[in-house]
Amino acid sequence: MEPRSAEIICVGTELLLGDILNGNARYLAQQLASLGIAHHYQTVVGDNPLRIQRAVAIACERARLIILTGGLGPTPDDLTLATLADFFDVPLTERSEIVADLELKFAKQGRQLPESSRRQAQLPEDADVLWNAMGTAPGVIWQPRSGLTILTFPGVPREMKAMWQAVAVPYLKQSGWAAGVIHSRTLKFWGIGESTLAEKVGSLLNSENPTVAPYANEGEVKLRLSAKADSVAAADALIDPVAADIRQIAGDRYYGQDDESLAAVVGDLLLARSQTLSVAESCTGGGLGQLITATPGSSSYFWGGIISYDNRVKQSALGVSEQDLAQAGAVSSKVAIAMAEGVRRRLGTDWGLSITGVAGPGGGSAEKPVGLVYIGIASEAEARAEKFLFGEDWTRDLIRERSALSALNLIRLALMSV
Repeated sequence: MEPRSAEIICVGTELLLGDILNGNARYLAQQLASLGIAHHYQTVVGDNPLRIQRAVAIACERARLIILTGGLGPTPDDLTLATLADFFDVPLTERSEIVADLELKFAKQGRQLPESSRRQAQLPEDADVLWNAMGTAPGVIWQPRSGLTILTFPGVPREMKAMWQAVAVPYLKQSGWAAGVIHSRTLKFWGIGESTLAEKVGSLLNSENPTVAPYANEGEVKLRLSAKADSVAAADALIDPVAADIRQIAGDRYYGQDDESLAAVVGDLLLARSQTLSVAESCTGGGLGQLITATPGSSSYFWGGIISYDNRVKQSALGVSEQDLAQAGAVSSKVAIAMAEGVRRRLGTDWGLSITGVAGPGGGSAEKPVGLVYIGIASEAEARAEKFLFGEDWTRDLIRERSALSALNLIRLALMSV
């Protein structure tokens, strides 16, 4: 156990059932990193006193700072503080200053403080109040044992975040918990598998500061570089040379970092070349256009699209020949090229991008199975198509999403080569 390690415990049966996304844990993890506080474990536990105590017992063995969210409030399932007091064999005591605060808050609403809400004023003896300016449930800052600090917060994200910034951060800094920062940068890659990338950068995966860790998303691979230093600038100085080595090794498989999206990167490349783009979509039904227009300022380079779901629209709006449709079929290289050329010509853009495929779950055949997609690209200099064969067992939504992202990567590579 590191002498300054933290653990997060999120209390709430609704989290276990998946009814609520656990955004509190993510927020707190990011905040701990920004303070340079080591954080190795997170636990989610339901509203059950015995299980909460077990989670706390385990956390006490491996952390010196325990942060709990949820289980504070006036309802019977708000058990966190009572359970902590019982675990550490400390009585709950009513705090007059909290009662006064609650009475004032209810008076502002023209109400009297109900007895059920008054129980929120009961805190473990010797615990300091972690004030809640945005709600009624206060938390605690407590050292029940030597070398152990406990912070508790309500589960309401708005209240928890406000309490963290207003009270917890100053306390952690003043008490010596904050020690520099743990700063991360995420490098993003497309068109390469996680294992293949890991092999290529294998020697860098053993780096200790910064650390390098791979993880995969749908079609995308990421490498997270994390450095511990006195400041973000100092951490970046540690990360920069390693990131440069990785980008050189990965070549054009690398496309961006952190919050950069494929669509935004494509947009930057088009802007840099003062060029424009239009799209023709069949199986993605507008999904490609939606990704492109999600980037602010995309109207500077994206002129529009044509959703040619039916073959008659492919013919009338894009100029795809009836003969090509009859002989090659709508899902074919020839038709994908014709669609890309057609939308480029019709909308007068520098580039045309098209997608046609079998998204399923039906409509596939032995010759053209579900997951078969052709992506066409056309410019003044060239017109071509690439074939993609996504999994037949993939969902319709996944095939459509992967098709749109693959199209963006195709034009990214084309733009980089001109």
